[in-house]
Amino acid sequence: MVLLVGAVAFLGSRVDFRHDMSRLHVRILSGAAGGNYHATVTGLSAAAARRLGSVDNVESAGSVENVTRLAEASHGCQLQFALAQDGTRWPPGIQLIGRFAKPESLLFLGRSAQFVNDFADLHGLRIGIGPAGSGTDVLAREIFALPEFASLNVTLSNHSVEDELGMAAHEELDLAAVVMDADAPLIEEWVLHRGMQIASFTTAHAVARRLPHLKTGHVGAGSYDAVHYVPPSERTVMKVETLLVANGCASRIATVDLLTLLSAEHPDFLLHNRDTPNTTGLALAPAAADYYANGGPQLADEYLPWLVDVMPPANWAYVVMAVSLLFNAMGAGHRFRLWRIDAARVKLEGELGQFFPPSTTLGDIQRLGPDAENTRPEVLEGIDRVVHALEELAARSRRQSLSMLVPMGQEMAYRYQEGVIYETIAVLREFLARCRSGPTAAAAPSRRGTPSPAPA
Repeated sequence: MVLLVGAVAFLGSRVDFRHDMSRLHVRILSGAAGGNYHATVTGLSAAAARRLGSVDNVESAGSVENVTRLAEASHGCQLQFALAQDGTRWPPGIQLIGRFAKPESLLFLGRSAQFVNDFADLHGLRIGIGPAGSGTDVLAREIFALPEFASLNVTLSNHSVEDELGMAAHEELDLAAVVMDADAPLIEEWVLHRGMQIASFTTAHAVARRLPHLKTGHVGAGSYDAVHYVPPSERTVMKVETLLVANGCASRIATVDLLTLLSAEHPDFLLHNRDTPNTTGLALAPAAADYYANGGPQLADEYLPWLVDVMPPANWAYVVMAVSLLFNAMGAGHRFRLWRIDAARVKLEGELGQFFPPSTTLGDIQRLGPDAENTRPEVLEGIDRVVHALEELAARSRRQSLSMLVPMGQEMAYRYQEGVIYETIAVLREFLARCRSGPTAAAAPSRRGTPSPAPA
């Protein structure tokens, strides 16, 4: 009882009633300082700190570097998560955690970009496409590698985002390509205060059809200044989703906590991932799949975080089912073996019919004396064989009653069989002793079952 009370007290002490994020300690690769990825992770870091968790914001050059470093960190687990744009080449071992509902825009900014209204207007232009290996670089080169773009004779060059925007402002570049939230402060600064324009592409849907990770969208007229109409007209742009990916290093509870944090900071995050198809080509991490299917953290994730890190809740259900099936199989094995013991006993009792008249009971055998019929050698040998077989059957019953297959408390069924077997053995042994000792033994009273003399 002391051990039981101690176990209950220990389990009670392990239940988490605080619902904080003290178990959340992760590092996320974001992007360059001042970029949208960096700002997103900075917001998550502040929100985690308010709930006693920690999210470290690790700067990087962008999507390509993020997934490369994340895959390399899977051995030492120095990094657990990264932001990357859809369409990035995924190394082995990368898992999807979630997709942000608001996609980023591929924007082409320039002093005269308002005159670019379709891809044909890009002919002969000089375009900056971000740092080498960045998401912007990969996406732009993917677009301009399409066969119909070969005739445009576009010159692509790599620069940092700030450098290419500065070069476009001084017309050293015709356009500067950036993949960023159209509402990001950086875009607003350059469009609203520095006179940059946004290019528009009427046939953007045709490119999006060729590259499934691209979508089309619009930057509405007056989005940055409704009074002065900045931009002056609606601009059709291409958009790409932002993904949170992982390398499998984070614990389940850390992943669930991070998803809870994202759902709180981005209210449409959960619905977007639950209700829209995943076309990224990445498999959802198991913890994320459970989170979206359940519409949030499960009870075990909230109250028993240490337990779900050992095994996910769904697996516990399988364990319980497996244990139930095991006990059912053990019960079936126990019943089968008990049936075979009973059948063997009945068969041996049937063999006694060869040596005694029909319907002879144990009490009748106790009262039988030796005569010419039942003292024949073959009869005594036959009864001896039955006795030996019953002894072996009793030993088998005792051995099987101690087996792990026998459910607690069911060993009494074996004890009943043993009792019947030993009673039969005792009666047969007494009979054999009487027959082998001669007629004197017949006159001697038996140990049990002998009726008392009738009164005078």
